[in-house]
Amino acid sequence: MRNTTLCYLERDGAYLMLHRTKKQNDINEGKWIGVGGGLEEGESPEEGVLREVREETGYTMLSWRYRGIVTFVPDRGEGEYMHLFTCDRFAGEEIVCDEGDLAWVDRAALPSLPAWEGDRIFLDLLAQERPFFSLKLVYRSDALAAAVLDGQPLPL
Repeated sequence: MRNTTLCYLERDGAYLMLHRTKKQNDINEGKWIGVGGGLEEGESPEEGVLREVREETGYTMLSWRYRGIVTFVPDRGEGEYMHLFTCDRFAGEEIVCDEGDLAWVDRAALPSLPAWEGDRIFLDLLAQERPFFSLKLVYRSDALAAAVLDGQPLPL
């Protein structure tokens, strides 16, 4: 299992989203996700998310929260532990991302965008201001087969 980060930068009721359209052989192709990526050897989740957000957006995070850990269990490919963050204060100028197109999306519009089924679960948890959580998402053929929140199965 690899370790990754995912961050949702917040501004005026919107999240900065990445429409994955540019990367070759991208498991996320065509989907809208937050920004982030894999941890480098020796990096903490906080160091990794700071680096990834800067690399993908041009922004330097000034105020952020570590919101939860999401365990992805796919039926193909490597699983991951994704460290989930939100950021409500940042500085810098937005850059062009080489993995897709960045756009500020009103949180109310997120359910209408193409995304992973499990993303809707953790985005809802973020909107509820749920304290730190552990979410396990099991996928079969890119469809969500099971979700477990803090050790308790969720209805799908």
